[in-house]
Amino acid sequence: MRNKMLAGVAAATLLVGVAAAPAATAVAPERATTNRSDLQKQLDGLVRDWKFPAALASVDNGKTQRSYVAGRSQLGGNQPPPREGRVRAGSNTKTFVAVVVLQLVAEGKVKLDAPIEDYLPGLVRGKGIDGRNITVRQLLQHTSGLPNYTAHMGLENFEKLRNRYYQPRELLDIALAQPASSKPGAKWEYSNTNYVLAGLLIERVSGRPVAEQVADRILKPLNLRGTYWPAVGDMTIQGRHPHGYHVADAPSKKIIDVTELDPSWGWAAGQLISTTGDLNRFFSALLGGKLLPAAELAQMKKTVPAEMWSGARYGLGLVSTPLSCGGVYWGHGGDIHGYETRGGVTTSGRAAAIAVTSLPGAFEPDNGEKAAGAVLATVDKALCS
Repeated sequence: MRNKMLAGVAAATLLVGVAAAPAATAVAPERATTNRSDLQKQLDGLVRDWKFPAALASVDNGKTQRSYVAGRSQLGGNQPPPREGRVRAGSNTKTFVAVVVLQLVAEGKVKLDAPIEDYLPGLVRGKGIDGRNITVRQLLQHTSGLPNYTAHMGLENFEKLRNRYYQPRELLDIALAQPASSKPGAKWEYSNTNYVLAGLLIERVSGRPVAEQVADRILKPLNLRGTYWPAVGDMTIQGRHPHGYHVADAPSKKIIDVTELDPSWGWAAGQLISTTGDLNRFFSALLGGKLLPAAELAQMKKTVPAEMWSGARYGLGLVSTPLSCGGVYWGHGGDIHGYETRGGVTTSGRAAAIAVTSLPGAFEPDNGEKAAGAVLATVDKALCS
């Protein structure tokens, strides 16, 4: 989860540069190939020029799906990252959670423009904060004015928090100890607190854990076998996966392997683990009308300008981004210590997802924004080629 996108979720990247890892060849699901496609060259560039330890990509045109990798699965080793290896998907979790909320809307159990007070009475209170004035829609669209808990929990000292377990209510308490950022509906401002409340809303209305609801309503019906919500206390990434890297706290600032961490501080805002292929399948199913009725999908696609990256507009847990070749693609993206994911689906149905195994700038501390732009440019290349 990243500063503009997930304000305060990940500490600033301060790692020193290291030698670029050797690039692996592109691979298709059925067999390896030596084709040096434009996308493969882009992935190679992410590793060579921006020092990401590894880069993974999946592209699906609706008929065929191809996967590509570059770099090394683990620093100090020689193995390429596993094709469609699992990664921490960060804020892509928000789209899954938003879909469940909108399914509850379609079922008549939740109203988008009702105050969150109707579902979580007396819970949302603070300085300038009143749940009676904040709607479900404003939570999903980041226009609630609620402070972002990740900006106030000390993530700049990540090593001290890495193994700590957080209850969802603890995360909310961190946020509600701060004054409101703005009045509800006044402006767009990214806040992970919104999706903690969305998760609590799902649990209150359904009477079941949000992780179970995501699994039963999305993961199982779509057969997303590479995607799961880590159980309480599970700090690992199960199955085949590349290692993720971050910078140690001062004064050492050494490169550290952060593959294992307790993701509970992300909860409904960013806890899911997935693969590039599964993210393509999820966003394709969503935009293809397989998860929501047309009316709810239309609500999800009503956007406002968002300060995430150039041209981004935010709907209800869904982001539109302009393409260099014309039109837009719909997705979300996620940043969390050790991993960044970007991607989405075009209106023609072409899908692409990219994952890298450090946050942009971790190995190039003076070029974080350019590195982030290079990842987005790789998505654009994959969708426009």
